[in-house]
Amino acid sequence: MRVFTFAALLAALCAAPLADARAQTQVLNVQDADVRAFIQDVSRSTGYTFVIDPRVKGLVSVSSSGPLTRAELFDVFLSTLRANNYVAIPTGSGAYRIEPSENAARQPSAAGGQFTTQVFRLRSIDAQAAAEILKPLVGPQGQVIANPRGNTLVVADYADNVRRIRGLITQIDQDRSSTRAVTLRNSSAREVAAVITSLTALSGADGKPTRGPVSVVAVEGSNTVLLRGEPEAIDRLLPLIADLDLRARSNDDVKVIFLKHANAEQMLPVLQQLLGLPVSATGAGGAAASADGTRATTEAAAQPAGGLRVGIARYPGANALVISAPPDTQRMLAEVITKLDVRREQVLVEAIVVEVSDTAARELGVQFILGGGKDDVPFAVTNYSNTAPNILALAGAVAGEKSLPEDSATLAALREAAVSSLLGANGLLTGGIGQLDNGAIFGVIVNAVRRDSGSRLLSTPSVLTLDNEEATFLVGQEVPITTGEVLGSANSNPFRTIQRQNVGIQLEVKPQINAGGGITLFLRQEVSSVAGPVAEGSSELIINKRELETTVLVDNGDIVVLGGLLDENERMSVQAVPGLSEIPVLGGLFKSRARTGGRTNLMIFIRPRIIRSAADAQAITAPRFDFIRSDPALVDRSGANALDALVQDYLKTLPPVAPPPAPSPSATPIATGTLPPPAPSDLEGGPR
Repeated sequence: MRVFTFAALLAALCAAPLADARAQTQVLNVQDADVRAFIQDVSRSTGYTFVIDPRVKGLVSVSSSGPLTRAELFDVFLSTLRANNYVAIPTGSGAYRIEPSENAARQPSAAGGQFTTQVFRLRSIDAQAAAEILKPLVGPQGQVIANPRGNTLVVADYADNVRRIRGLITQIDQDRSSTRAVTLRNSSAREVAAVITSLTALSGADGKPTRGPVSVVAVEGSNTVLLRGEPEAIDRLLPLIADLDLRARSNDDVKVIFLKHANAEQMLPVLQQLLGLPVSATGAGGAAASADGTRATTEAAAQPAGGLRVGIARYPGANALVISAPPDTQRMLAEVITKLDVRREQVLVEAIVVEVSDTAARELGVQFILGGGKDDVPFAVTNYSNTAPNILALAGAVAGEKSLPEDSATLAALREAAVSSLLGANGLLTGGIGQLDNGAIFGVIVNAVRRDSGSRLLSTPSVLTLDNEEATFLVGQEVPITTGEVLGSANSNPFRTIQRQNVGIQLEVKPQINAGGGITLFLRQEVSSVAGPVAEGSSELIINKRELETTVLVDNGDIVVLGGLLDENERMSVQAVPGLSEIPVLGGLFKSRARTGGRTNLMIFIRPRIIRSAADAQAITAPRFDFIRSDPALVDRSGANALDALVQDYLKTLPPVAPPPAPSPSATPIATGTLPPPAPSDLEGGPR
């Protein structure tokens, strides 16, 4: 039931002039009235236009104790809507849109509207932290959004609540913190800063440490600690810092520093030179053996201008340094040691050596001999040095068989020469040599040979070493090489000196990691092999060698070619009898032709990769382990892998597992350094 005590007044307002109507007052009394009818009545009284959302339904009750002006009536109307979870949103053209307040934050509003959205730019506090503080103060229909990039807050709520939030932001967005600098005399600024930071760290709701009320920064150059925060919090920390600095004073002025990664033997001369002390006589270590056989250290000490004695020594048993110096000198040395005693990076140097060579030879020759009998001495022979066997050696052995006694040394020498000549023959050999009863010797030899030989060397040496540490890799043999020979008088007491030389694949490298990510490589690569003896029956050897020594700069993971050799040679020799060799057709019986050609193609590629962590080492080790274990020779009939069993039984650990392959393009240029490793079939069974 609706009771309007102002119904008569509404008619009077419509009939009176407009100026008089604005000055009229009225008493409002509504009990369980339909909200839509209530909105229509207020619209007629105030002159405003309202657009009602279909979801606006229900009953309202309003009662005023006295007469209301037009402005007061409109304020009571807005409060009534708000109490019933409705909101009036200005549309910008003088009208208002009435809708449920749950969607008000998503709707645009005009200046001066009752539900508004504003952006607040913060100067001192963090936007995310401010949003967490203001969210409980915003109504259920409002929203607070933090923008970390611009450090701003977006607040959507009723206008009166937004005004209240603006006042709160003004109060909390103030920087009341101060900065203090504390210079330390005895202790290290870095150590004190770490202690204060741990002490002031707070624990969040999830148990993780959060930033404390005071920010602490160590300035190592001036040994100063900077404190920034609330003045009261800083004042509470100053006595603690002073107490820590006082306790750092040591009466004995001796400090022992245990190294974690660096070598005390290499660190000692650096610190001695830094202090102007004489470097230990033992060079990089200063260690000497004591009378009882134990290992002791050599100490270098000096007396600076201040009159205080400074000394430094190392203890090899624990990889430690012992420093005897005033507190400020100890602090300075401790800072230097801390910066040098870090985990060093490693470099994996991978090389690919490819050498392909082939040799082709063709020989064709005719030799003949004709000698007289016992009484005649006619003699004719054709013999060439570029062919084998030697017809003169064979003829001499045939003649010696019939003319020399069986136990003659000359006959034995002739036989040996004939056999050696036959053993040196290759290809097709035909002909014959004989002697008639009257002693005449005759013979002819025709030889034809074609030789084609090829070789393929594909090796992938790799070595892992620390930064600035030299590493050597060798796969080969030690071959004895004669360096001297001495014979006594009458060939008595002969002896020979030899030196063993490495022959095979050698890789010597010293990497240096640069600040920009590049790697400087001091590298020597050698590929050598034994070609054979210098001559028949000689013990001297010919060694083929391909050697490269250079210094290059390579980016991490890139593949570069260090050097290449393209060698092609061809040699042809013709030996002939003048005149007779020029006869058409028959001239071929009086000449010997030999042609030899060779070609060599050698390329050396290299790729360095920086290993900074255990994850990097795992990512490199696991794929190579899988490559080796995929060899069929390691898998028995039951399917078990012998390499896996060896790792589990001997090393008592699980084999490394390769990480899943990352998606990559199907083809990558060599210059990028991401060339995929060759397949096992391409390597003919894997690395050699």
